[in-house]
Amino acid sequence: MYIDDAHNVISVRFMIAEISMATSLIRSLPLIFVIMTAGVDGLQDWGVNYSPSYVCALKGSTVKISCVLKYPSGYKIETVFWTKPAVPDGELPNLCLVPENRGRVQCDRENNNTYSITLTNVTEADKHIYYCRFTTNRGTWTGIPGAHLDVTDLQVETQQSVKERESVTLTCNSSCSLPQQTFIWFRNTQRLTTGTITENQLQLQSVSRHDAGNYQCAVSGYERLISPPVYLNIEYPPQSVSVSISPSGVIVEGDSVTLSCSSDSNPPALIFSWFKENQISAVGSGQSFSISSFNSSHSGRFYCEAQNKHGSQRSESVSVTVKGTQRAALQTVTGIVAGLIFIIIIIIIFIIILCRSRKRQRECGTEDVNQKQTADSSDDTYTALDPVFRTSADIYSTIRSGDSRAPDDTYTALDLQSRSSDYETLAVTSADPH
Repeated sequence: MYIDDAHNVISVRFMIAEISMATSLIRSLPLIFVIMTAGVDGLQDWGVNYSPSYVCALKGSTVKISCVLKYPSGYKIETVFWTKPAVPDGELPNLCLVPENRGRVQCDRENNNTYSITLTNVTEADKHIYYCRFTTNRGTWTGIPGAHLDVTDLQVETQQSVKERESVTLTCNSSCSLPQQTFIWFRNTQRLTTGTITENQLQLQSVSRHDAGNYQCAVSGYERLISPPVYLNIEYPPQSVSVSISPSGVIVEGDSVTLSCSSDSNPPALIFSWFKENQISAVGSGQSFSISSFNSSHSGRFYCEAQNKHGSQRSESVSVTVKGTQRAALQTVTGIVAGLIFIIIIIIIFIIILCRSRKRQRECGTEDVNQKQTADSSDDTYTALDPVFRTSADIYSTIRSGDSRAPDDTYTALDLQSRSSDYETLAVTSADPH
């Protein structure tokens, strides 16, 4: 089918038909659609064939559409270009001349009557009906219905959470029907080699926790156009439940003991119960169980039970017993030793201070003795002259000349060693005050 813009139809017989199109297309193409009857100007000689006439393309991919023109002999093709519906009352654009399409849209002539348009990195904005429009020496023609381009991306659809050992199906969805393609799947960016792929679906049987992760799909040959990741959550009851003890070493009487329960589960276990063997009821709850001032009555074997919405599991029993009171004795001995060391240090300090004090006293005592001896020697000169304290024989015994020269004759008589015998019997008596 074709459109004659000039309305210069030479036919004698023709029939006008209304073709339903989008309102925007009608406004942009104010044309008369003419269906020519066979035998009039050779209708079988006119036509525009599109290949493909419909394209569902992945966002980011490259699309090529071709048109083959068919027209009677005697007509001469002057121009051919690709267009799409314009804005109301606007002209039909030549897509290869639009500035924003430069470098992304390419128009080519394949042969005499075949023309193509290639769009790279297609986006949602490229979703249109594309027409091959040509001008002859008798008018301008637009081939309809044109080629329809739809653009889609890929989205993984699945259940958000699956219980372990159940089956799950993941679907790679698109907004339009992609041609026969081979789909490939990825988990955590690694291509999957397990599971069953049927068209655009991936089936996983009896899933385990190891199947959890981010899943993506793509079309073979277009791996770079991969879908956004979707997380598949695998839930399971508590497993690998265990108990740890703090302190981990020897427990002695009086210690504070804490038992902690851990498990691997999804969702995480929220209910924890503590049991002591040979006791029916629970002895505690919570992820941690503490016993302050532990003694022999608390000794025994303990275990915990973890539970989430999918089930529960208990741990192995652990033995918690008092090993002795060595720690208290050790603390006592440590205190005594510390006390003795402190006393010894005090004594040493006292001795050092005492020695220094006595040394100072000795130094001071020596100076005092020297000073006293000097003072006493000066006092003896006058003591010897005091008749109260001297005998008659000693009255002159201490009188010496300070001069080393020979004694003067005047004072020779005062020298006991040079006295004559006449003075040897001289007696001195103290005068009676009365």
